[in-house]
Amino acid sequence: MSGHSKWSSIKHQKGVADARRGQLFTKLTREIIVVVREGGSNPEANFRLRLAVQKAHDANMPLDNIERAIKRGSGDLEGVTLTEMTLEGYGPGGVAVLVQALSDNRNRTVQETRNVFSRGGGGLAESGSVTWMFTSKGLITVDAETMDTDELTLKAIDAGADDVSVESACVEIYTRPEDMEKVKATLEQEDITISSAELCMSPQTTLELEEKPAIQTLKLLQKLESLDDVQNVYSNVDFSEDVLEKFQEQA
Repeated sequence: MSGHSKWSSIKHQKGVADARRGQLFTKLTREIIVVVREGGSNPEANFRLRLAVQKAHDANMPLDNIERAIKRGSGDLEGVTLTEMTLEGYGPGGVAVLVQALSDNRNRTVQETRNVFSRGGGGLAESGSVTWMFTSKGLITVDAETMDTDELTLKAIDAGADDVSVESACVEIYTRPEDMEKVKATLEQEDITISSAELCMSPQTTLELEEKPAIQTLKLLQKLESLDDVQNVYSNVDFSEDVLEKFQEQA
């Protein structure tokens, strides 16, 4: 999962510095609305809401925006009806791609996603053809540039982590979804700064590609994530450090 670690780091860095911050806030708002509708407006009783609000805080989203999103989800303010969608497809070299979206128009979202896949050398797939390759996980990311990664790994495992991936200064800690908050809190008690904590879909096995299809895949993932309705994109590619560096140079 080393390539995934680096790709996650690039995404988080780009997300914080993204000039299109308005689009990021829109996606965070939609996520809050949906999780409130499904689990209620009390963060203490709604695990997904706690995660969504924390993600919004991490992105420096104004508190007023967060509160309005919660009110829209609870019905206190009028808002659009959003539907959670999971679209599945394949990219260059047979890469498995999972797209999670929130949409007020399913047909529009499917068509936009299909167009990006087609232009990126792939295509949409039948429901169920890709999902089975991924497992729901909690993902805690730590910037360990000034830390002993071996010590951090041991602390994470002691805290209840299932797996730890170390690539340079980026450490990804995987947990069962229900254990993520506990592991995160335990690490923070050890004065470990958490870069991000979120639920993700982790590939059960990874695929390595030659440079050209790997960069094509990165471009496809980036274009999918730029769609307004798309919340998260996952693939089963293990990107090499060289490929990621060349991709950044071209961006």
